[in-house]
Amino acid sequence: MKTLAGKMACGLLALQALFALPALAWEMNGEKTLLIEPREGSPIHLGTIVFKPAGELTQFEIKLDHRVFKDYFLSMKEFKCLDGQNEIQCHVPYPYPNPHTVSAVDLRWLEHSLLFLFKTQQEFGAKLWNGLYYRLQLTSAGLVGIPEAVDLAQIGAPPADPSTPPYGPADRSEIAPQTRWFPRLLIR
Repeated sequence: MKTLAGKMACGLLALQALFALPALAWEMNGEKTLLIEPREGSPIHLGTIVFKPAGELTQFEIKLDHRVFKDYFLSMKEFKCLDGQNEIQCHVPYPYPNPHTVSAVDLRWLEHSLLFLFKTQQEFGAKLWNGLYYRLQLTSAGLVGIPEAVDLAQIGAPPADPSTPPYGPADRSEIAPQTRWFPRLLIR
């Protein structure tokens, strides 16, 4: 004869099975959409990211849609930029070889591949101290990046250890996301 606790446990399992929903876990596998979300308006499609599992890690390749960017020549270098009403935000490709790999708990190389700088329309040249590092978090709907401040001059010279991403937590500062034209980066 089953105990009352045993009967209740069986009943709960039966209810869970009856109302079970399919898993909604987002996976880093295949082609995903790269979006950047402005303070107002719809997200802008920046391109795609292709994820390929490779053992314990996942390789990634970013394919930016250069048609959504404008070319700016800033501080003797061409940048691909998003032109806003009061702010210009430019993609800054990480300039050194890296493995282009991530895991569910380590997204640093992807974050380093999605660096930006911002400036006002009136400012002349690139302001490297106005760097943006989108710290990514894995959610059930994809990856969500919130901007943090970084000084891009730090990557002006190759890192001492090229196997380690240079921007660690001590090199980044929290900012109020709404102070930037693009408060969120999305990968779905």
